[in-house]
Amino acid sequence: MELKLYMFETCPYCRKVISEIESSGRTDIEFRDIRKNEDYRQELIRTGGKQQVPCLFIEGKPLYESDDIITWLKDNPCIS
Repeated sequence: MELKLYMFETCPYCRKVISEIESSGRTDIEFRDIRKNEDYRQELIRTGGKQQVPCLFIEGKPLYESDDIITWLKDNPCIS
């Protein structure tokens, strides 16, 4: 499953999601910092329709809101 998290380091909602990812030990999520890479920012806007972070793309479909992302992560654990 392809998972990409669009985020930036100082966003408190992003930190909340990243903390959940780190504590779960997941290694299947690609982090895309929109403040460090303009291409990632443009891709988020083009594909998701807005610049809101955090945004987890699940097989190309955006999921916004940190609590919704965390719920999805808990309901869909990484299968190694």
